[in-house]
Amino acid sequence: MPYISLPDRPPPSGGIPGYGKAGRAWSRLKRAMKLPENGSILRAGGPDRSCYGFRRAGCVKEKLSLSDTYKKRDFGLGLLALFFAFLSHTLFYLFPLFLEQFQPSKSRVGLIMGVYSLTAIVVRPFFGRIIDEWGPRRITFYSLVAMLVVVPWFHMVESAGSLAIILRALMGVGWGTCMVAIMAMCSDLSPRNRLAHSLGLIGVSAIVASAVGPMLAEEIIQYFGFGGIFNMSLIFVIVAMVCVLAVKEKPRTGRSDRTSKLRLLRRYPLAVIGIIMIMPLVHGAVRGSVINFIALFGYDAGFDRVAPFFITFSAAAVLARVGIGDLADRYGRKIVIFPSALIISLNLFWIAGMESYTSFVVCGFIAGLGQGLLFPALSAYLIDFFGRENKSFSLALYTSLFDAGLGLGSPLFGWISDLSGYRVMYFVAGMMLLVFTTLFTIKSPTLSIKK
Repeated sequence: MPYISLPDRPPPSGGIPGYGKAGRAWSRLKRAMKLPENGSILRAGGPDRSCYGFRRAGCVKEKLSLSDTYKKRDFGLGLLALFFAFLSHTLFYLFPLFLEQFQPSKSRVGLIMGVYSLTAIVVRPFFGRIIDEWGPRRITFYSLVAMLVVVPWFHMVESAGSLAIILRALMGVGWGTCMVAIMAMCSDLSPRNRLAHSLGLIGVSAIVASAVGPMLAEEIIQYFGFGGIFNMSLIFVIVAMVCVLAVKEKPRTGRSDRTSKLRLLRRYPLAVIGIIMIMPLVHGAVRGSVINFIALFGYDAGFDRVAPFFITFSAAAVLARVGIGDLADRYGRKIVIFPSALIISLNLFWIAGMESYTSFVVCGFIAGLGQGLLFPALSAYLIDFFGRENKSFSLALYTSLFDAGLGLGSPLFGWISDLSGYRVMYFVAGMMLLVFTTLFTIKSPTLSIKK
């Protein structure tokens, strides 16, 4: 686009014949383009040095290529911090095997493992507001320090008693806060108009760590025992801390606005806000029906191997977030949310009626594709709804509702499968997501994407 050279200030309206109309024309142009006196263009969040065809001192053309956006040092360090923090978290997936030596009841093992998720769910919204006020890098470091203090105490666990419960609860507080803070820090380091895409890439880091962590834990147990698990978890926390310290956080231009949440209550009916809050809950419940029951369904259907389902699921989720994760940024959140949920719902209907093993594996890919698109679009919608100044609170609320859905959905869908079988369960899960997404699409406001 050729540059158009314009003066920084309008020509004088008097003194020289013919400049009066030019001065008034410049003022109209300035108002139309939202130009301040120095000629730069204003966007939501402050002045932008992007030229849009106007040449002036210090003005540069905006470039948003993938290499310029996401290969920067600080964004990469943030993703590494999340990766190693997630590795430290996933090593404890095998903690029930450590507890077996004490011969606890299954309910006791469930309590020890469940209190971790419960505390993480409860504390996230509270600490989300603190992250918005204090800054994500600072809270990330503090939460990692808390994990650093707690992890060595697992060497002292000699029973499935109160010490194990307390340590898991404290780890839940540290991890629940850390995950939200790192996500907010990484999204702050990405361009404002690539919010959904950046959230998708952040999710990729977590997906890879979730796949690597349990496999690594098995190897560590084989060679070093469970003490090696605790030591390696500690090492990963330290590496994550180093990555966070190396990040240069962007200057914060805004702070959490508590009054904005009250304005939402006045602006939108409670029913609309309730529908928006239910969406992450339903998303988590439906995701749990796939993750927690698909292996049992596969074996019940006579399939010898179910691992390919999870492999294709993860591969599709990664490809969707990396390749087309910016669709919600380009076309709008709601435009992506409904088709993504529709893909998941139709896929659940297919699972309910399929018979062949090939279809079973293909369903894993389709499920990952839908999930890979829905998570960044829906989480970005909540951020837009509550405002960018409340980003950490929005992420904390989304992840807490999602995890609550995972926890509540498992017994619900387990009860349905006991009554009517897995096929009916998946049909009900698909209908649930389709109905609530349709309601969300009709009733929820269409929000403008802030650039």
